[in-house]
Amino acid sequence: MDIPNPASDAPTVEVDLDLIRRLNRNGPRYTSYPTADRFVEAFNADTYRSWVARRNIGGIRRALSIYVHLPFCSTVCFYCACNKVVTRDRRRGEKYLEYLLREIEMQAPLFGTDRSVEQMHWGGGTPTFFDLGQLGRLNVALRSHFSFAAEGEYSIELDPRSIEPAQMQALRALGFNRVSLGVQDFDPDVQRAVNRLQDEARTLAVINAAREAGFASVNVDLIYGLPRQTLISFNRTLGRVIAAAPGRIAVYNYAHLPERFKPQRRIAEAELPTPETKLKLLGLAVQRLTDAGYVYIGMDHFARPDDALAVAQRHGHLHRNFQGYSTHAECDLAAFGVSAIGAIGPAYSQNHRELEHYYDAIDRSQLPVARGLELSADDLMRRAVIQALCCQFEVSKRPIGIAYLVDFDRYFSSELDELRGLAADGLVRLDDEWIHVTPRGRMLIRNVCMVFDRYLQRERETMRYSRVI
Repeated sequence: MDIPNPASDAPTVEVDLDLIRRLNRNGPRYTSYPTADRFVEAFNADTYRSWVARRNIGGIRRALSIYVHLPFCSTVCFYCACNKVVTRDRRRGEKYLEYLLREIEMQAPLFGTDRSVEQMHWGGGTPTFFDLGQLGRLNVALRSHFSFAAEGEYSIELDPRSIEPAQMQALRALGFNRVSLGVQDFDPDVQRAVNRLQDEARTLAVINAAREAGFASVNVDLIYGLPRQTLISFNRTLGRVIAAAPGRIAVYNYAHLPERFKPQRRIAEAELPTPETKLKLLGLAVQRLTDAGYVYIGMDHFARPDDALAVAQRHGHLHRNFQGYSTHAECDLAAFGVSAIGAIGPAYSQNHRELEHYYDAIDRSQLPVARGLELSADDLMRRAVIQALCCQFEVSKRPIGIAYLVDFDRYFSSELDELRGLAADGLVRLDDEWIHVTPRGRMLIRNVCMVFDRYLQRERETMRYSRVI
């Protein structure tokens, strides 16, 4: 399938391997600011209720985005860092579904009846661990408690190994219009090394079936830096994915952190690509995808120029949240399920991360909120700056100053001094009114965002995070 040329004003990216090699460091991915590791247990269910209530006061009702976490997987992928439960016992999934439905019944009344849902995402784990009947029950429960916009964006993550191509029509009938598929790498040797044997023909058949069923967008996830991965094998995977023409492609950096994620201890470190090969894998991916007409959105994401993400970026409406890039910046995010993270106004919340604690809270008729954070005025301003950098690759100083009643240059004087060092390296361009991230700096956008992270400035400690590349 031919991909139209990107619009002339679409962001471009340049891969300078020497620059990346020199500046690569550990840092957050900024699906939120402050990041989730800053959440505190003093934020509880009562705090959450109070913030939802405040959002219902007045004549203006913000639309809602919904996230549902379905944590179960039948097998473990060794690279995985998600909060998941690995089991083949389907009864555990049925039990979880019953508690999830109870949580929905508890949360939904807090939002009233006049807040439209414009976006929904079901993630995991593997949502398709559940059968279509169970997914249908969950869908009916949500739609009976919330009003869904006719033109909303409703997405679900799929493992192609756990769904038949013919079932894509049924998912579309449930109201989903976007789908994300994990591929990682088509090479069988790499798949064996990470315990994810996945038939290429079946995966491509699922992609085609999604398109035939009328899904507006298909996303494919790839990972570079996996064990036994080579330039030749990954180039072959890239070619096959490009030929399938998904609307979006994410190319994630494999972060090897076995001290934090137990499944990664089963990966043989000797089989990982060298740092130099890993950089070349990244360069290869960027070249292949941009040559094929994909637009670099940022933070490992690429999209066709006509995809909603690319359109939102061109129009200045792109947003970044806990699920990654989004086209709905103005929505409050209501989250359901174990470990799920929500964002209501200037507050973040997260449910209990362990199933037994999640179940216990619901059995006590309590919302299963374990921790969260109320953002300060400084947090909100820095979040706005980091959002602009992540999504638009530029920040206009004047609107920030007006919105938060500060003199931008004076308030961020130390940050601007640090940015001048990045400007000398060619990552950013500074003038009196703007901060622009250059095409060379876009692959290192996390480095630029970290300049404005007050928590990192205070701690000067980044080892808890993965490498930016």
